[in-house]
Amino acid sequence: IFVGQGVDEPLSATGFRQADAAGLFLSNVKFTHVFSSDLLRTKQTAAAILGKNRFCKDLEIKYDARLRERKYGVAEGRPLADLKAMAKDAGEQCPSFTPPGGETLDEVRERARDFFQFLCQLAVELEQKRHDKPGAPGRSSGTSGEQFIFPWANHCSEAELSSEGSGSSTLLDANILVVSHGAYMRNWIGYLVSDLHCTLPANLSKSQLSSVSPNTGVSHFIIKLENGSLLNPKIICVCLNLDSHL
Repeated sequence: IFVGQGVDEPLSATGFRQADAAGLFLSNVKFTHVFSSDLLRTKQTAAAILGKNRFCKDLEIKYDARLRERKYGVAEGRPLADLKAMAKDAGEQCPSFTPPGGETLDEVRERARDFFQFLCQLAVELEQKRHDKPGAPGRSSGTSGEQFIFPWANHCSEAELSSEGSGSSTLLDANILVVSHGAYMRNWIGYLVSDLHCTLPANLSKSQLSSVSPNTGVSHFIIKLENGSLLNPKIICVCLNLDSHL
């Protein structure tokens, strides 16, 4: 059933179990910020993840309408077969077909682009505040390295960030959890890859890149903004739609 934006249902019992599993999986990751779609199912997922976290149980969740699922118009609340039939009648293919009252893929990507630029600006402002505050500690001081441990193998940030001198992922200015929706995230990832030339894992197939994330699938991106510039961010995808916690 396509729920999109117009059907704001809570998580099912399975959904809550999946959210709890994701929370346990990420329990040792210290997040600096948490953003969630303002739809109920993502609000509940974000709350469940933080509820299992060792460091961030009281971190405020910021809700943002830019993270909502793609709007499917008249197809919302109806089975996938109905959407496919609408697309066939229009001589188009899913998922590029836009039902009446729905969002085009370009409109979804524009929301994703806008939110990503907002996150980059947030990171730049954090760094500026750190520099402007007298006696502020450096990025690699005062933070336990174990708080930034990520629970998947072959994590590349250590090698990537060690070139800057610390050899530790404590160099991160921000470690941001974003909780959103499958079709939206597929479009966001498409933007990162096609527009911003994100570096992908060597073993990632084209079908994996274009697939929709499973519920509570985890994708991890490292974004570097050289010298605080918002232009040409360097983006590395560490993992995409990871679901080993399920």
